[in-house]
Amino acid sequence: MIIVRTKYLPPSRNYTAINLFGVFFVHPDVKITKRLINHESIHTAQMRELLYLPFYIIYLLEWFIRLFFRGNAYFNISFEREAYDNEYDYHYLEKRKHYAWIKYVKKKKKKRKKKPRKRFRRKLNKYYKHNG
Repeated sequence: MIIVRTKYLPPSRNYTAINLFGVFFVHPDVKITKRLINHESIHTAQMRELLYLPFYIIYLLEWFIRLFFRGNAYFNISFEREAYDNEYDYHYLEKRKHYAWIKYVKKKKKKRKKKPRKRFRRKLNKYYKHNG
């Protein structure tokens, strides 16, 4: 991976780095960590399997669609979700299957806590009434 330090890319100071066609652009004051390199390496793998240009088309299309959903559109893009979920797994690229980002396309479902059964809730309520 080629790493280029420049104050012009990424254009916004909100982002520390950007990966364009496998070239990693970083602001001069940003510390390059193993985690950051791994995150961008995951994006490079995604780009390669989609032959680069389709990656950017899908990325922008998905970002635009996710603007209309609840939450941050950037963090809900399937490519970003895969990269963020696995950026601390430094052996992820060795075991990653092709098109692994597809399973991240579906919106995340929040896990709900199961409510206790009614009969059990009644017992709890009686217990707390008597034992205060």
